[in-house]
Amino acid sequence: MTRRGAVVSRESPSRAIIGQPPITLGEALRPFRARFAWAGLYFVVVFLIGMIGYMLIEGWRWTEALYMSVTTVSSVGFMEVHPLSPPGRTFTIALILLGVTGLGIWWALTTALIVELDLGGVLRRRKIMRSIEQLSDHYIICGMGRMGRIVVGEMIQAQSPFVIVEHDPARIALVRESYPDILVIEGDATQEHTLETAQVEKANGLATCLAEDADNLLVCMTARHLNPGLNIVTRAYNEESLQKLRRAGAEHVVSPNVTGGIRMVYSLLRPHVVSFLDCVIGEAGIELRLEQASVPPGSHLVGQTLAEARIPQRTGLIVLGLRRAGQTGPPIYNPGPETRLEDGDVMIVLGRSEQVQRLREYAGGEVQL
Repeated sequence: MTRRGAVVSRESPSRAIIGQPPITLGEALRPFRARFAWAGLYFVVVFLIGMIGYMLIEGWRWTEALYMSVTTVSSVGFMEVHPLSPPGRTFTIALILLGVTGLGIWWALTTALIVELDLGGVLRRRKIMRSIEQLSDHYIICGMGRMGRIVVGEMIQAQSPFVIVEHDPARIALVRESYPDILVIEGDATQEHTLETAQVEKANGLATCLAEDADNLLVCMTARHLNPGLNIVTRAYNEESLQKLRRAGAEHVVSPNVTGGIRMVYSLLRPHVVSFLDCVIGEAGIELRLEQASVPPGSHLVGQTLAEARIPQRTGLIVLGLRRAGQTGPPIYNPGPETRLEDGDVMIVLGRSEQVQRLREYAGGEVQL
């Protein structure tokens, strides 16, 4: 079961340095391997010095000498194997000083390791990486500008699993202020390895909201190559980029200039229509949403007409449109009560989120209304 979107923050599986591959725990530990190896060698040498010293000074067997050496160097000091001679006590004092020095070095290395792993976010990144690797049928959001943040808010409200790709740590920190548990990958979305880290091969869809049309075009081409069946939505700043982005693999291209201009005209000529649309997107305090619900294969709704299915009566939803499975043209708008439902049909409905969920459960046979 996939978890809800969370930000993989810089803290993400990718490095803060754009274009570099994801950092691993092994890479983080690599600088400490030699240090701990030298520290371990130091203790081995001190143990041997202590063992040989006790054998020569006190005439003990090697097992007794080694035991005394280990307990002295490690500062455990249970008891003396045999009473020490004055030279043996002097040797023991020197051995204690060597042991204390070694322990100081060892604990300093351990503290540095813990601090660097924590400050570098390596352990957190590894945890986030594991969460991302478990994602499937999720969505990828590239870019955390103003539009990207709006997309994230809608994804969270829809409770859809998603992962964010953003290269700017400041933007990541800004998003995490509102959504601390979000999954975010800090990296360049135009790089193939970054999209692979986001599990693009298993994703349902991708939205790219980068600042430059050229970057969005490159993301579309890369994502389409990695996942031919991916639903790609992109933002276009320049009108001349619309067709280029579609040819690059985007199924839907959103132009803020075009969309904003149309909305301004509607606000002037059809203000009541715009007020209704505001309700639909939840800006007027009325939680109405345009949603889609599929008719799964084997559903009891297959073969029934909309009148027989009685969706408005059973769920409170209004069926505004119907798209047949495999249909490439526009959907059927305002389907009549005699319209029969088929396998794979997608109903476009208007209503509250809980009503949409009720319809999906009803269509899947999970509940009988």
